[in-house]
Amino acid sequence: MSPRSPALPAMPPRAVSLRSLLRHETLLALILLAALALLALANDRFLTTANLLNQGRLMTEVGLIAIAMTFVVITGGIDLSVGSILGLCAVLVGVFWKNLELPLPVAMTLSLGVGTLAGLVNGLIITRFRVPPLIATLATLALYRGLAEGISQAKSVRGYPAWFFELGQGSIVGIPTQLWLLLAAALVGIVVLRSTTFGRATYAIGNNEQGAAFSGLPVARTKLLIYAASGFMAGLAALVFVSRVTTTRSDMGTGIELDVITAVVLGGTSIFGGRGFVTGTLLGLCLIQVLKNGLALSGVRGDGTVVIIGAVLIVAVLISNVLKRWNGE
Repeated sequence: MSPRSPALPAMPPRAVSLRSLLRHETLLALILLAALALLALANDRFLTTANLLNQGRLMTEVGLIAIAMTFVVITGGIDLSVGSILGLCAVLVGVFWKNLELPLPVAMTLSLGVGTLAGLVNGLIITRFRVPPLIATLATLALYRGLAEGISQAKSVRGYPAWFFELGQGSIVGIPTQLWLLLAAALVGIVVLRSTTFGRATYAIGNNEQGAAFSGLPVARTKLLIYAASGFMAGLAALVFVSRVTTTRSDMGTGIELDVITAVVLGGTSIFGGRGFVTGTLLGLCLIQVLKNGLALSGVRGDGTVVIIGAVLIVAVLISNVLKRWNGE
C-alpha cells in the first residue's frame, strides 16, 4: 500500500448534483412563499415581525439538531435518540448546578460534554458493533430517557440566574439570541458540508460506504464524529430549551426527533444517503414552523395541522422525485 494518503474519490453525481439540490430547494422555497401568502391572508396576526421572531425562537431547538441530523442522514444513518439526549442534558444542567452546587457555566459545559459522549456512544455501537443505526439509536432513546427520569426523580429545577435566560429569551439588535446561534450553526454546517474533505467524505459514505472504505476514507472515524456532533447539538438545544422555558424536566425533547427528521427529509436529504444539503433542511424547518403557527392562528386544531404537514411532506417529496426522473437523475 502506498504510504501517501489516499486521494478522496470524486463526489458521485447523485450525491452532489447542485442542480438537483437547487431544484428541490427552489420547489421548497416556492411552497414556503405560497404558505406565507395564504396564511397571511387568512390571519392578519400571522405576518407580523413580533410573531415571526417568536416562531424563530420556537424552532431553534429543532433546527440545531436538524443541522447535525442532515449529516447523519446523508451517511445513510438515523439518530432517534436526540430527543432523549436533549432531555438528559436538560436534567443534568439542573443537577450539576443545583444539587452538586457547581457554577452554572461549568454545569452547562459538563452537560454539553455528556450530550457529546451520548452521541459518541451511538457512533461506537454503530461502527464497532455493526448495529444498524435505527436499532442502535432506538435502544439508546430508551436508555437516555430512562437515565433522565431516574436522575430527575420527577423533580424540576428552577431559579436560574437572570443572565442564563438571555440565551433563550434575550435578543441581539432585535433578533432572538438563539436565532443568531442557529444561523451560526447553519453557516458552519453549510461550509463543512460543501467546502471540506470531511463533507466530501460524508457524501461518499452515504453513496457507497464500502467503496469509500476501499478508497481509504476513514469511514468509522467520520461516522463517529458525526454522531458525536449530533449529541453535542442535542445538548446545545437542551441549554436553549431550559433557558427559554426557565425550568428543567425529564420529559423535555420527547418526540422532537420526529420534527427533526421531518425537516431533514422535507429539505431534500435522501433517507438512503448520499444526497442532502443544510439549506434544504432550513427551508423544511421554516415551512413546518410556518404551517404550525399559521394554522393554529387560523383555528385549525393540532391533529389537523399534523395531517396538513404530512400532506405537504408527501407532495413535496413526490414532486421532487418526479422532477428527478424527468431529468434523468
